[in-house]
Amino acid sequence: MDLAAAPHPVDWAEGSWSRPPVRVEAIPHGGLLVEPAAGSDLWRHTSYGFVHDDAPALLAPFPAGSAVEVDFHLDYTEQFDQAGVLVRVDDAHWVKAGVEVSDGQPQVGAVVTRGHSDWSVAPVPEWVGREVTVRVSRSGDALTVRARVAGGPWRLVRLAPLDPTATATAGPYCCSPSRGGLTVRFTGWRRGPADAALHP
Repeated sequence: MDLAAAPHPVDWAEGSWSRPPVRVEAIPHGGLLVEPAAGSDLWRHTSYGFVHDDAPALLAPFPAGSAVEVDFHLDYTEQFDQAGVLVRVDDAHWVKAGVEVSDGQPQVGAVVTRGHSDWSVAPVPEWVGREVTVRVSRSGDALTVRARVAGGPWRLVRLAPLDPTATATAGPYCCSPSRGGLTVRFTGWRRGPADAALHP
């Protein structure tokens, strides 16, 4: 897939935490280890009946016409462990996209929240133990979510609406709704111009 010009690295220090994680540690080669709090999650109402808004996310401005990419290692295995990209407008309008363990296997997917959350997933057991990249591109009134493993092709995950006039932030997030002790190894954060087109 032909995306826009190559994105450039974002320093972790450029982001601000939406919620402080339990632990943050810089690791060699520019990576970041993040441990979210036990029971942390992002969700609003649908089916489960609760509202959670306490996942740690490292967020920076995400203007229209730009894209953000986050890399992380898929080496977590417990129910609902997850990592990826969060795009946030406010507490009732946000999108999270990444890989979440559900029903015994990793699933690539997204939650789109506009007052109430929805959720879509697809199993990716072949991604276990590999570096995953999630890319979210903002163009016009849409967010285009793509993901891939290192060396693999981009896979379209979701096309979601976003008000083109909204002020948004975006960056890496993780959470562990069902336990404590998750540590996510993030290995990259980049931004650049939005994708040139939805389809190749």
